[in-house]
Amino acid sequence: MFDIGFSELMVIGVVALLVIGPERLPKVARALGHLLGRAQRYVNDVKSDINREMQLDELKKLQAQVSESARSLEDTVRKEYDTVRTGFESPVQSAVAELEATARAAGNEVDKLAASVAEPLVQAPVVTPEIAPPAPAPAVADSIKSTNAA
Repeated sequence: MFDIGFSELMVIGVVALLVIGPERLPKVARALGHLLGRAQRYVNDVKSDINREMQLDELKKLQAQVSESARSLEDTVRKEYDTVRTGFESPVQSAVAELEATARAAGNEVDKLAASVAEPLVQAPVVTPEIAPPAPAPAVADSIKSTNAA
């Protein structure tokens, strides 16, 4: 921080020893060391606060860039989606309408055919043949006659 060499520190120490005296010099040196430590911690805290603020500003700028890129991408995708959607809407709708018309026409034809086929079946008389009981076999008939005679 300061450009002080070893020889200059020795001169300061000798002058302090002469001015302060050998009895109070350790106490003053200790107090001076504490003050210098506090000053260094204060300077380091200020530096770290400044660095944090700079990083925070950089992060805010980066966030703004990312959000702007996301918005532009979203707008582009939305425009392309709308373009594709409007391009396919009319052909799809016309195809669906054509299929519905064809299905209605086919349904009408089926109804007409069903009605024309059902009318003759309803008007035709129902004939049920009479069924006569079968004649017994000759051997059985002879045994029946002999049992009745007895």
